[in-house]
Amino acid sequence: MSSITNLLTGFIQSIYSLINNYGWSIVIFTLLVRVVLMPLDISSRKGMRKMAKIQPQLNALQKKYANDKVKLQQKQSELMRKERYNPLSGCLPLLIQMPILIAMFNAMRAIANEQIVHDVFAFLAGDTPTYEGWLWVKNIWSADSFFASVAPNIDTIKAIPLDVWKAAFENPDLSAYIEQIQAVIPGFGFELFQANSSNLPAFIESTIKPALLSVQVYADQMKMLPGMEQDINLIITTLHVFKQFNGYLILPVLAGASQLLMTKVNPQATGQQPAAQNQGQPNMGNFMKYFFPIFSVWITLTSNAGFALYWVTSNLIATAMSYSINLYFDRKDKLAAGHELQEGTIIK
Repeated sequence: MSSITNLLTGFIQSIYSLINNYGWSIVIFTLLVRVVLMPLDISSRKGMRKMAKIQPQLNALQKKYANDKVKLQQKQSELMRKERYNPLSGCLPLLIQMPILIAMFNAMRAIANEQIVHDVFAFLAGDTPTYEGWLWVKNIWSADSFFASVAPNIDTIKAIPLDVWKAAFENPDLSAYIEQIQAVIPGFGFELFQANSSNLPAFIESTIKPALLSVQVYADQMKMLPGMEQDINLIITTLHVFKQFNGYLILPVLAGASQLLMTKVNPQATGQQPAAQNQGQPNMGNFMKYFFPIFSVWITLTSNAGFALYWVTSNLIATAMSYSINLYFDRKDKLAAGHELQEGTIIK
């Protein structure tokens, strides 16, 4: 999985080097991925339509061989071979897209970690970092939410792996920052390189956190909205409403809405079976229908806006493609039906 993540990270950064904005780089990257996957989407949609066509025959076989499961399976296999239908054809796009989704999540996190460390170094050096924004989102490496600050919070900083810190420390582009930081925090570099993965959070808590909070610019960006200083306790998590919040919850809402729309246009995109195949498990079908939109809201609300943008863009493009593919096959079926009707009239 790490090789796929590195490949995607390099691809996104290559696009970024051309247009100099990560938000639009992610949009372009997502479009290219969906175009590459289009043949699989077409094949999947074709398989779904073929399944709907042979479903009455499968139902007839189920009634005829209800008491002979072996014979039923044999006859069903014969029918599918005759119609050249592969039951796995609808699952193939999902099986390919899931590793890409996971790798994309890791790629967005890797790029975000690098950018966040750069921001932390800028703060520690007494400078104000320039955030990578996109439309309404002020910092694309923070969540699009009222509950996320523009500046990286301490919990986010603690989650960054040690190798990212060391790579930033050795980055010649940050050498000016390093000199200023060491003037404020003597032994900063030595302590950082002496740290390991287990005690890195303690080092951040004891050294980096107080230094950050002593920087007025950082402290100002971490202030709560007046009147909302108290925590909002939701049992499973605690929320804070920041004065300088990062977004307006637009991407998480779009993620849920686009996922719901996609489940209506293309149920197999979320692993659901066509309605004809799902007659025996209506509850499972309804669960999957609403689980994915809710999950989409949650994952984009707790991830950086870069990944949320990928999720929303991918959903919208996939939905548009599915709708277009459906129109194409509908037209093709109507033309075929018209030719058959015309031929039948001529024969008569």
